[in-house]
Amino acid sequence: MNLEEILPGTRARVSKIANTGDQQEDIRGQLEDIGFLPGEQVEVLRKGFLGQGPILIRVGSSTFALRESEARMVEVEIL
Repeated sequence: MNLEEILPGTRARVSKIANTGDQQEDIRGQLEDIGFLPGEQVEVLRKGFLGQGPILIRVGSSTFALRESEARMVEVEIL
């Protein structure tokens, strides 16, 4: 399961960041740099209008807006 698939208000734990190609490697590094690391707890706060667009995610005490393609890279386990 990935961050794009879970509903707002859901807490999860990062299991891994998927790597689907060379271009994705840069995004993977950026996600890890801002705190999306295996074992870290995350919470989906809000999704874009009609479930599309940026997804607001809390990691620790920080809040980030991820594109849907970025959220799909973050594989999680529901808590």
